[in-house]
Amino acid sequence: MAGLQSKGFTETDRVVAEVEASFSRQLAMALDSFWKSDARNRILGFAFALVVVILATVYGTVQLNHWNAPFYNALERRDLPAFLTELRNFAIIAGVLLVLNVVQAWLNQMTALYMREGLSRDVVDQWLNGARAYRLSVSSALGVNPDQRLHEDARKLAEMTTSLSIGLFNATILLVSFIGVLWGLSSAFTFKIGDWSFQIPGYMVWGALLYALAASLLSQLVGRKLSRLNADRYAREADLRFSLMRANENLEAIAVTRGEATERQHINESLDGVLLSIRHLALALTNLTWVTAGFGWLAIIVPILIASPAYFAGTISFGGLMMAAAAFTQVYSALRWYVDNFGAIADWRAALMRVTVLRAALTTMNDNEGGSGRLTLARSEDGTLRLENLEICARVNGDACESAFHLKERDVVISAGDRVMVNGDHGVNRKLLFHAMAGLWPFGEGRILLPEEELVFVPQAGYLPEGRLRSLLTYPSLSGTVDDAALVSALQRVGLGEYARRLDEKGRWERILDKDEQMALAFANILIRKPRWLVMQDVLEGLEPETESRLTKILATDLAETTLIYLGRSLAFANATGARALHLEKSGLLWPDAAT
Repeated sequence: MAGLQSKGFTETDRVVAEVEASFSRQLAMALDSFWKSDARNRILGFAFALVVVILATVYGTVQLNHWNAPFYNALERRDLPAFLTELRNFAIIAGVLLVLNVVQAWLNQMTALYMREGLSRDVVDQWLNGARAYRLSVSSALGVNPDQRLHEDARKLAEMTTSLSIGLFNATILLVSFIGVLWGLSSAFTFKIGDWSFQIPGYMVWGALLYALAASLLSQLVGRKLSRLNADRYAREADLRFSLMRANENLEAIAVTRGEATERQHINESLDGVLLSIRHLALALTNLTWVTAGFGWLAIIVPILIASPAYFAGTISFGGLMMAAAAFTQVYSALRWYVDNFGAIADWRAALMRVTVLRAALTTMNDNEGGSGRLTLARSEDGTLRLENLEICARVNGDACESAFHLKERDVVISAGDRVMVNGDHGVNRKLLFHAMAGLWPFGEGRILLPEEELVFVPQAGYLPEGRLRSLLTYPSLSGTVDDAALVSALQRVGLGEYARRLDEKGRWERILDKDEQMALAFANILIRKPRWLVMQDVLEGLEPETESRLTKILATDLAETTLIYLGRSLAFANATGARALHLEKSGLLWPDAAT
């Protein structure tokens, strides 16, 4: 069913395309996620502390810059007492800066930690909200392997947002602080050419600006493809991870069918895609390094070269030259922050796009309820389950339903305590009716009215989460809500008494238990939950006769007060419960005109 699309998802696709193409929409989506996060206040608290520490650090750096002049002048004069005094001053300033650096490093890490907590929890909450994850998986490529976006991209976005934000703020404060210092130092420089002398107010500031502008423009020119290359790499990494995970989950089937060579080829193809994207990225980063490293090395000598005419003209001392050079370096370092972080910014934008596009797809689904050509799922007023004029679309192509089926009985009423079995023509996908009743398949027409009481749905292939056996028995509720005696009794009732001593054992239970034991465990879960309404999809098909007989007996006796709806062809269920039969039959096209 992957890749299906319908009218209900057109709005989602449109919003996703808009977010993917708009950086401002991506920022707005990220800010909305941050503002709704439970970690917001902690992040703001740490951010305020970081601002204070950064301001104090910049003040200390300015004082260290002023220290240059007397220190180098003392060296030039060979004044030992003054030299020792300046060493003492350096120790005080450097010691304070060291403490501030350590505090800032800790605040950086804690801010990134809470940023990741807030972002990751928000995206996971949106993903596992209702049936969004399933609906996305059958409607968009975004839902096929979202783990890269949920884990790695969310981590990178949180950590890089913290790092880049702090770096940008720090660079801005340094720039504001040292531009004034550099302007004051270079405003009195007098240049002499023969008998002609002149001044350029703040000429070292202009030199730093021109130097940084040249580096920025060249970096932009060389590294303009990095955002796209990073996004492509993340997508290919996600494909590789999905291939490995899928192979790991199906090792038995692969081994039995001797499919290792084919799987190896598929994985190698995904790996080749990753390696190709990394090669392209490596080439782009290498080209960018020519710019960043080149300008970085030149920055060692450029400030002295710019200030040297004033020094040789005798208008500044050696200490003044070193102070001006140090101030130039600070201004240029602040200005070239963009140059140094161009690759990181491109990487950050790629992560931002991938995370916000996923979040946009998930949050937009709230607006897709109802509409033309969609099933209506609501609550009944009289406590019954009603299927009214139901048509299920079995194959969707754009806005057209190319194949559909319906119940031969047009208006069905199922009252509390009823036993009903739904079967039908060969080729009719009963699973889609099961999904429609569960709210997972919205494609079709008619109404499904559910009782106020909770319905428990049991699919043919159940989910066994990794964890303790007691947790599986009570899933999705917490295991602490049921005492051990009830758990043991349920296991014995379904024929799994041998596992009663393993309630606290952790394991991959989908591999430990065979098919019959897994279904028996599902029935133990049902006995513990004691539902008033139970909807099952082919749960008895393919089981051993002994297991089928035991589980059917449980449905007929232990769940005598439960309303049972069985989608399947089990004669054992029909005979044991006396269920009335409903029939599904094909009905052809439902929406034949895709342009409608």
